[in-house]
Amino acid sequence: MPVTVTPTAIPEVLIIEPTVFGDARGFFFESFNARDFREVTGLDVTFVQDNHSGSSRGVLRGLHYQIQQSQGKLVRVVHGEVFDVAVDLRRTSPTFGRWIGERLSAENRKQLWIPPGFAHGFLVLSDWAECLYKSTDFYAPEHERVLRWDDATVDVTWPLDGVPVLAVKDAAAPSLNAVACFD
Repeated sequence: MPVTVTPTAIPEVLIIEPTVFGDARGFFFESFNARDFREVTGLDVTFVQDNHSGSSRGVLRGLHYQIQQSQGKLVRVVHGEVFDVAVDLRRTSPTFGRWIGERLSAENRKQLWIPPGFAHGFLVLSDWAECLYKSTDFYAPEHERVLRWDDATVDVTWPLDGVPVLAVKDAAAPSLNAVACFD
């Protein structure tokens, strides 16, 4: 899995770009290889669950996290394009309350590594998008929390064209000063 790994302004959040081999027939790349991931990132993680979501243009999912059984996520898009966001919710972190955003698409094949302790969400920019993400812990609805997508303190600059389509829980989510955070 020859890849390029680029740290972001929050160094623990990584942009991962695989090497793609293409010819007249199409393309091939390894989307994940545990040994190579460990070698290029220095992280020894175990993924226990794969998730696949499909959404239409303007859907904003997030910002979700689990206060217990916190999940690290390796996110990629296999159809369309999204603006993917991670917000640092670790109170002792020098980047607490800051966010990173990256365009992920089927075309650019970028992946975003979001470590445990972060809220995650995305906005669909194409007519339809499908995201795949690997998680380091199992989904636990009793521990799921949501940070308000438009919290003024965090101030994510979403590339919105109008009002986003939100789930009820996302529309009613509390702001950073009212959510449970990580120590």
